[in-house]
Amino acid sequence: MNATIGCTSRPYAQLDYPEAYARIAAAGYTDLAIFANNGQVPVRADSTADEIRAVRQAVDDAGLEPSMLIGRTHLDQGLEAAVANYQRLIDNAATLGVTWLLDCGTGKEEHFDTYYELMRRVAPHAQAAGLQITLKPHGGITLTAEDMLKADSRVDHPAFALCFDPGNIIYYTKGERRPEPEVEAVVSRLNTAIIKDCIVQDGKPDVAVTAGDGLVDFPVVLGKLKAGGFSGPYYVECVGGREPDRVDRDLAFTLGYVRGILQTA
Repeated sequence: MNATIGCTSRPYAQLDYPEAYARIAAAGYTDLAIFANNGQVPVRADSTADEIRAVRQAVDDAGLEPSMLIGRTHLDQGLEAAVANYQRLIDNAATLGVTWLLDCGTGKEEHFDTYYELMRRVAPHAQAAGLQITLKPHGGITLTAEDMLKADSRVDHPAFALCFDPGNIIYYTKGERRPEPEVEAVVSRLNTAIIKDCIVQDGKPDVAVTAGDGLVDFPVVLGKLKAGGFSGPYYVECVGGREPDRVDRDLAFTLGYVRGILQTA
């Protein structure tokens, strides 16, 4: 069975989301991860029913499956407000029809314990709604594989697991950590993965790179994921192109590149 290789809307962040979704479908993808377009994620905790219907209509018009939505926490509001906000986000994500709610944790150390408690409180709500929360490496609370496993252990719920993002391992450690050695540690706790590369020039990391053009050894990373029993889904998050026509080509190339690696791994 072939692994699902989806695409986020991030490469077309400057476009309106209907055009972005149509271009993703034209590049050959079947699954969509909904990120921000024109500076705003179109389905949030405060989205109206009409807004959610409009996004779902755009997804359907493109012929895609909206299987992932990126979310965010509001820990500055305090735990009770953050729980209520996240539960509304889960409800809206379920209405949209997604399976995976992607979370980026928190970069504020003073919020780490609150974050764990938030996820413990909302994970049962996600499970009841038929969703899985998936936490990606994003610095702060998930800087390294060890940090990701700590979060997973602290939350300890079947509706909460991890997302492997090899480019972010490099980006947030500025190349001091590599994703290839970290795969085995987390593979048994993954429910999703991101396809993202990264370069580091003069100490400055950059993820606006097409997979295979940066520091990530994708044959090794994807091979280890497959060998560890992970079968997807994968979502392409970034490419090197900025203009839409170049993004079109980069996304089509990346789909073929990842498929080729997975078929031979």
